Amino acid sequence: MIPARVPRIVQWLLPGYTWRIPTKERVLHLTFDDGPIPGVTPWVLDVLAQAGAKATFFCIGRNCEAEPRILDRIRAEGHGVGDHTWDHPRGRRTDTETYLKSVARSSELTSRSVFRPPYGSLTREQARALRANYRIVLWDVLSGDYDPRVDADECTRRVITHALPGSIVVFHDSLKAESTLRGALPRILEHFSQEGYRFEALPFAMAG
Repeated sequence: MIPARVPRIVQWLLPGYTWRIPTKERVLHLTFDDGPIPGVTPWVLDVLAQAGAKATFFCIGRNCEAEPRILDRIRAEGHGVGDHTWDHPRGRRTDTETYLKSVARSSELTSRSVFRPPYGSLTREQARALRANYRIVLWDVLSGDYDPRVDADECTRRVITHALPGSIVVFHDSLKAESTLRGALPRILEHFSQEGYRFEALPFAMAG
């Protein structure tokens, strides 16, 4: 099972990425990868709206092309949008030219300035090329909602235990993660709301 929190030494050794937003305020940045997906993403948007929460959606280009109304709703409701490639390739298994074309194609629908690599996987060459035009956003807390070994209780525990002010937390608005997400997200929002936290979109993902 992948650890819930990225060790600080890893964040320190890879300074070219955004891992969290430094702050002492009780703010969390929830992010959702792999959408938009009918049935899942609209439910996430409903739950966020009920909690008065804003988030950032790292969207796959081909899903945006298939579901433009959901993408429009994400933006209309004040959430951030980032690029997550056209077809979700794994960077270290894809040649740089093909990978960059996937990013560029998706950016026409998603974001020309904010990018998250699928699986957090990039080669040095890919990262160097992308940093010229994009802010590359990773995370410091991984909910594990996509992992069949992580149920809703464990997903909730992982986030509640490890999230700190300014944390960037990864969820997935995907069919694979749906069951766990439905059981965990409302509880996570309720817990941190009771602790005085607010939920904000990443500020640099609001346009572009």
